[in-house]
Amino acid sequence: MADEAYGVDRVVASDAATQGAVIAGIIPGQSPRVLKEAARYASLLKAPLLVVHVDVTRFVTYEDPDGYVHSAPIDIDISSGETDLVEVRRLADSLLSGHDLQWSVQQLVGDPALAMKHLAEKIDAKLLVVGTRKRGIGESIREFFTGSVAARLAHRQPRPILVVPLGEPVADDEEIWPV
Repeated sequence: MADEAYGVDRVVASDAATQGAVIAGIIPGQSPRVLKEAARYASLLKAPLLVVHVDVTRFVTYEDPDGYVHSAPIDIDISSGETDLVEVRRLADSLLSGHDLQWSVQQLVGDPALAMKHLAEKIDAKLLVVGTRKRGIGESIREFFTGSVAARLAHRQPRPILVVPLGEPVADDEEIWPV
């Protein structure tokens, strides 16, 4: 399937208010620092902020000619993606409400790097903002099989990417991924 069908619905694709936005890829439980940095850069660039969560539990089945994306769950439990979106929206509300910044939340489906790449193309995004992954053996194994979203974005699209480190930096003599 072509990567043009990764959950960008017709509202975002045609909404002039999101043109030239800064896109922040946010996942539940992630450090709020990622969203704060994205908001800071959106403000500096005088651009709207589009907070996106990619539901990896769903996949794209087909895309209508008008751009509407149809998706299906990988698993029968479809509530997990909805729950994640509620959590991301709650974080955005708590950090961004009351600030002089135009922002919105959108959920995409499928592969995070390809979904964000396609959205960035559709809205001519100025910047993509993602966080580094958590430390730990489980995350190391996941990244081994799926790859780094930041690295995959860097190799598959022309826009600048801001990768925000999570937590405290690792000392020079400390293991990056402790067992």
